Amino acid sequence: MDSAAIPVTPVRVAELLPEGQPTPMPVYVHVIDHPEGRVLVDTGMTDLHPAVADMDPRLYPLKDQGFDIRSVDMIVNTHLHFDHCGGNHLFAGTPIYVQRQELDDARNQNDYTIPEWVDAPGIHYIPVDGEFVLLPGLRLLPAPGHTRGSQVVVIDSDAGPTIIAGDTAVWFDELDSPKTEGQHLVRSLTPQTVWMTHEHTPWTPRTNTTR
Repeated sequence: MDSAAIPVTPVRVAELLPEGQPTPMPVYVHVIDHPEGRVLVDTGMTDLHPAVADMDPRLYPLKDQGFDIRSVDMIVNTHLHFDHCGGNHLFAGTPIYVQRQELDDARNQNDYTIPEWVDAPGIHYIPVDGEFVLLPGLRLLPAPGHTRGSQVVVIDSDAGPTIIAGDTAVWFDELDSPKTEGQHLVRSLTPQTVWMTHEHTPWTPRTNTTR
């Protein structure tokens, strides 16, 4: 299946200002309009929380952007840090695919995430063990590094895959010079485009010649 026929739309849902960061860091979710279903990759943040008040969050809720939450058929969480799962509660009953390792760590490790955002009422997780074909031409691959249970979404194409990487790479430099298992995996797939949560534009094989 040609990835050109499967559009990916980034939607900015928040901004964060971590300590030492000179400018706000965007938080994007990504919508995949697959012929067999609409997939939302990560859900961003929808509420403020004292645990992350020091990051001065600015929220841009999906519902305020004219996005029809009911149009989403399934969700993928690349991992379960607060800025990736904070909107899960909006999708009660919708299947949410996450690596089993990630779900276990989020539920059992202290200071990992915001627990009540992970297990809000009505959330329906489908734990995945390793590689998983979600829809034709669309698969999930474990990509350890940022967390042990991180995963990426791969949209296959003869021209090279499009990848939604979450925080497997946070900045372009981390794909230019990969270090973690997940970053090396992404580069090994020879992607034509890599979308990240905290970059406004995607990384491409040409990016490292212009930055």
